[in-house]
Amino acid sequence: MSKNLILEKLEGVKERFDNVSSELSDPAVMSDMKRYIQLNKEYKELEPIINAYKEYKELLSNIDTAKQMLSEEKDEEMREMARQELDEWQSKTEPLEEKIKLLLVPVDPQDKKDAIVEIRAGTGGDEASIFAGDLFRMYSKFAENKGWKIEINRFTEGTSGGYKEIVFTLRGDGVYGIMKYESGVHRVQRVPQTETQGRVHTSAATVAVLPEADDFDIEIKPEDVRKDTYCSSGPGGQSVNTTYSAIRLTHVPTGIVVTCQDEKSQLKNLDKAMSELRTRLYNLEYQKYLDEIASKRRTMVSTGDRSAKIRTYNYPQGRVTDHRINLTLYNLQSVLNGDIQELIDKLQMAENAERLKENEI
Repeated sequence: MSKNLILEKLEGVKERFDNVSSELSDPAVMSDMKRYIQLNKEYKELEPIINAYKEYKELLSNIDTAKQMLSEEKDEEMREMARQELDEWQSKTEPLEEKIKLLLVPVDPQDKKDAIVEIRAGTGGDEASIFAGDLFRMYSKFAENKGWKIEINRFTEGTSGGYKEIVFTLRGDGVYGIMKYESGVHRVQRVPQTETQGRVHTSAATVAVLPEADDFDIEIKPEDVRKDTYCSSGPGGQSVNTTYSAIRLTHVPTGIVVTCQDEKSQLKNLDKAMSELRTRLYNLEYQKYLDEIASKRRTMVSTGDRSAKIRTYNYPQGRVTDHRINLTLYNLQSVLNGDIQELIDKLQMAENAERLKENEI
């Protein structure tokens, strides 16, 4: 992309930024809460591009000044100073342009959202449930390191440990944009606890990461939802099996069913269940967007396809392999202890490269 084209695109963003700023101060917009929230969100998303635009304009101005000084100045000492400044400014141009190119590529608007994560044991019986528990522990450690808040919606324990299913919400800064790369089938190769002859088995668990829908993202009609209450089970103290605090919501038009029994309060369980229902309905439409991405991109880094085999955790060799980008790391224990940032960084780099190519920047 030429400098003129970069500036042309940045000028277009600047114009939109100014319009959004103007609208945000309009009393009519301020009285429309939905519109105001949308504009405020757009303003924050455009801000980094505007900051880069100001930096780029200043850099180009400094380069022009240094060039002019070189062409007009007769004093050799002053010319040498101008030459050094020109080299310094020009060395900063390419890195800044690469940064701007990425900023100009349309991002997934869902990336800033919180995420609902669902882990289900797949093939492998009890060992698959144990592995699902290992994945939950891995994500819990990762969330803790990131300073995110984790809220468990519901779970079903495995007969020998772990979980047949666990659904939880992660809250923090840009959670979905980071966690979306975890959607898919995770495989583990190891000797199960129940194996008496020391043979390595392969088991699997599926992970689905959904961007949590905001209140304004989708409207649910009360008459479309059937609510049932029942006694919760599992850990929870005296209220377990004695009070009807657990909630089951059925969305009649789609048949989607969500349950929540983590809280002792029926109202809190209802809030969590409604949030998950809203998210699952919202993701019916969002999946169409992900399918469109999958049709364009080679590696399908973040398509959200929960049927795709994305990663293998091999215990005998102490390795983790991400099949989407053919990356193998020999730090299995660190990864299982929540150190998955390197994997995510590499996946983001691969996706950014695809986004740049897709947009011909």
